[in-house]
Amino acid sequence: MLTSKTTNTRNFQRELDVLLTQLTTVPRLLLHSCCAPCSSYVLEYLRQYFEITVFYYNPNISIDVEYRKRVAEQKRLIDAYNQLPDSGYSISVIEGDYEPDVFYAAAKGLEQCPEGGERCFACYALRLRKTAELAKKLEQDYFTTTLTISPLKNAAKLNEIGERLSEQYQIPWLASDFKKKNGYKRSIELSAEYNLYRQNYCGCVYSQQ
Repeated sequence: MLTSKTTNTRNFQRELDVLLTQLTTVPRLLLHSCCAPCSSYVLEYLRQYFEITVFYYNPNISIDVEYRKRVAEQKRLIDAYNQLPDSGYSISVIEGDYEPDVFYAAAKGLEQCPEGGERCFACYALRLRKTAELAKKLEQDYFTTTLTISPLKNAAKLNEIGERLSEQYQIPWLASDFKKKNGYKRSIELSAEYNLYRQNYCGCVYSQQ
C-alpha cells in the first residue's frame, strides 16, 4: 500500500536546478500533464532545456465534457507556445486514452479517504505508471509530471512514486517541486495571460465533494 507518511526532507527544486546546469545536450522529456493551467509554467520553464512531449493522461476526470474541455485547453496552450518567437524547443502532445473505469478500479476501497490521502496516491501511481510505460516505449531520456506545481499535491509522494517507477522501467525520473521559485504564482499569471480555463476541482468525482 502507498503510505501517507512520506515527509519532504529533500529539496527537489534544488536537485532539478543542479541537473539543468549539468546538461550538455537537449534531452527528450515525457511530461505528464494534469491540465493546461498547471502545465503553463512548467512548459515555459522546461522548454528552454528539453524537447518536451506532453502526455495528457487523466482518467480520473469525472465526466466526458469536463475531460474534453481540459484536453482542448491543453492543446490550445501548446499551440500558442509553439508559435512564440523565442528560443524554446517545440512541444508535442500525446493524448492518452480516456478510461475512467481504470481510475475507479484503482480507487476501489479508497472512496472514503480524505482528499490528498491514499486515494490520491493511488491516482498518482496510476497516471505516472502509464507515463513511465510510454516513456520507455518512446525511448525518452526523462519523465515527470506537472502535478508538483499544485500546493494541494504531495510533492514528496509524487517524487517517491516517480523514482520507484524509474527503477522499474529504467527511465530517469526528473525530480521536481514546480510550485517552488514562485512556480504556482507564475502559473496563475500565465493562465490569465492565455485566458485558460481553470477548473475549481482536481478532476475526480470525490474531489468535488
